[in-house]
Amino acid sequence: MQSDTRGGSEGGGCLPGARAVTRLGAFANAAFLKIELLFYILLGLMLAIAALLGLGGAGASLWTTVQLHGADGSVLVAIDRLLFVLMIVEILHTVRVSFRAGAMICEPFLIVGLIATIRRVLVITLESSQVDVPGKWTAESHAVLTSSMLELSVLGALILIMVASIVLLRRSERGRAGAFGSDAEARGL
Repeated sequence: MQSDTRGGSEGGGCLPGARAVTRLGAFANAAFLKIELLFYILLGLMLAIAALLGLGGAGASLWTTVQLHGADGSVLVAIDRLLFVLMIVEILHTVRVSFRAGAMICEPFLIVGLIATIRRVLVITLESSQVDVPGKWTAESHAVLTSSMLELSVLGALILIMVASIVLLRRSERGRAGAFGSDAEARGL
C-alpha cells in the first residue's frame, strides 16, 4: 500500500485528488469573493446616485411646499420623499457595513424596515387626516378611514416587533461580548 506523501494523510482520510480540489476550491472562493466585492461596489454607487437624486427631488418638493405654504398634499409628498431618502441612506449604510464585515448583519435591515414602516404610518396618517374634511364625508371616505385604521394597527404591531427584535439583538451581542470579556479576564489577558 502506498502512502500519500503530499501531506495530511495521517488518518488515511486524504484522497489522492484532494489537493487539486482544495486548489480549485480556493480559486473559486477567491474569484467569487472578487465578484461579490465588485457587486457591493456597484450597488453602493447606484444607491449613492439614487440617494442624491432622491435628495434633489425631496429638496424640490420641500421648496414647493414652502412656496405653497403647506397646501394640501405638498407636505405629504415632501415628508414621503425625505423618508425615502433616509431609507436609501440606511440601505447604503447596510451595504457598507456588510462590505466591511464580509457578512450580512441583521440590525441595519431591521432599522431600514423600521424606517419604512414609520414612513408608511406617517403617510397613512397624513392621508387619513384629509379624509374627514367637513362636507365631504361619504361611504367611500368611511371605507378609506376604516382600512387606514386597520393598516395602522398592523403597522403599529410591526413597529413593536421590530423594536423588540433590535433590543434583543443588541442584548445578545452585549451578552456575547461580555462572555468573551470574562473569558479573557479569567485567563489573565
